Amino acid sequence: DYIWRKNTIKNITNNPKKILDIATGTADLAIMAAKYTNAEITAIDISKNMLQIGNEKIKKNKFSKRIKLQLADAEQLPFENNSFQAITAGFGVRNFENMDKGLSEMYRVLTKNGIILIIEPSKPSKFPIKQIYNLYFSNILPLLGKIISKDKDAYKYLNQSVNHFPSKTQFLNKLNEIGFINCKHIPLTLGIVSLYIAEK
Repeated sequence: DYIWRKNTIKNITNNPKKILDIATGTADLAIMAAKYTNAEITAIDISKNMLQIGNEKIKKNKFSKRIKLQLADAEQLPFENNSFQAITAGFGVRNFENMDKGLSEMYRVLTKNGIILIIEPSKPSKFPIKQIYNLYFSNILPLLGKIISKDKDAYKYLNQSVNHFPSKTQFLNKLNEIGFINCKHIPLTLGIVSLYIAEK
């Protein structure tokens, strides 16, 4: 996931002054953005506990002046229109209660010519990666999750959320319908992860 995050930030091509990181979790993507851009970064999440861990990571990496964490809902962003030149979201969009609303909010707060970058797990389509992936996510990962974390259901949810996420074509169409342009999909690591890039 370090490589996926780095690849995502390297695709920010418009030299933004302000970046918004949606569903930041423990701020890993925000920290990566601070390392490879000169932007001021606002990172939001709905979990206080995640943000507390994120703040510790930010202090450790000495980015407290450039990264600000905020408790906020991605579907009701507390920011004015056209506030950010770039928006990132790492493995959070699939958890939106209302995906269209969340993406519309991202469009609203993005400036004209701004860029969004969304990373999500995806299902590879080529043999034999597809078959290995399905076996691992459906059977092996939940078992490992039960052994290591004592929480088998959490790892079942990961597989279910990936299965319910729109297909690559459907998601690109959704971005287009909301108003984004130049929408594209980049498969990462043999297609087990997808990077979606679009502009306003």
